[in-house]
Amino acid sequence: MSSLVPTGGAVVVETPPPTLQEHRVPVVPRAQRSTLAQVGRVVGLLILIIAAMTALGPLLWTLTTSMRTPAEAFTNPPQWLPLHPDFSNYAAVFDKIPIERFFVNSVVVTGLIVLGQTVTCTLSGYAFAMVDFPGRSAIFAAFLATLMVPLQTIIIPVFVIVRYLGLADTTMSLVVSALGNAFGTFLMRQYFMQMPRELGEAARIDGAGHFQVFSRVYARMAGPAIATLAILNFSGFWAEFYRPLIFLQTQDNFTLPLGLVGLQGNLGTGSISVVLAGVVLAMLPSVVLFVVAQRYFIAGVTAGSSR
Repeated sequence: MSSLVPTGGAVVVETPPPTLQEHRVPVVPRAQRSTLAQVGRVVGLLILIIAAMTALGPLLWTLTTSMRTPAEAFTNPPQWLPLHPDFSNYAAVFDKIPIERFFVNSVVVTGLIVLGQTVTCTLSGYAFAMVDFPGRSAIFAAFLATLMVPLQTIIIPVFVIVRYLGLADTTMSLVVSALGNAFGTFLMRQYFMQMPRELGEAARIDGAGHFQVFSRVYARMAGPAIATLAILNFSGFWAEFYRPLIFLQTQDNFTLPLGLVGLQGNLGTGSISVVLAGVVLAMLPSVVLFVVAQRYFIAGVTAGSSR
């Protein structure tokens, strides 16, 4: 209730402070809160199931179609599971193309790229995170800006450089032109920035240089990020098609993704079941690698999340 208080000819209205009754916040019953939480969990679970089915649908169709006969590949309505699984399509892959040769080429190329990028990206990421030098932020920003440049816009200059180096139509052309990776540098930089600088300062007090600090202190702690970088690089370059298509002309030098084109035939009249059998064989190394190293991959993906 308000009251009028005269003060020197003026009237001031005094309003009493609100009571606790007026400030009471409506309380949701515990049973209702529990019901809302359960509904939220169910909705979230349904969203995850739909997303998983959307992602796994094409993979399941690829796997099942590779075990169908050509006549069953395009049945209408489509059937997710083959009525009579036929594994002869996988044998046909080995008969139609030298897939063993393509597999070896892909292993060599991908292995060298993964090794090279692991070294270059780890070193550059450490430098951008731990070494103070003039223009570090500007150089790093320019380095990241290269992520916005599509490969198609620079493929001709890269091909000219490769040809001048005498590496045209060789598997080494794919390795040399892929030793730098801005995303890999960013990933490693973010991981190194989480590590305490005091460790490096203590090592430098003992007389260690930058490379000794990197190799003996920080590199040993960066295992999850290095594993993540290696897995991402392996998956990306194992399935790469564009650069091998531009750089390679001799069939003996083809990598696996480029070699699988031979399954389509000269006029694209090859069996879709045989083509997808080759695709399944090409996917196996990436799947096996992820299953084996998923613990390190998940730990590395979260690197830098706190910064």
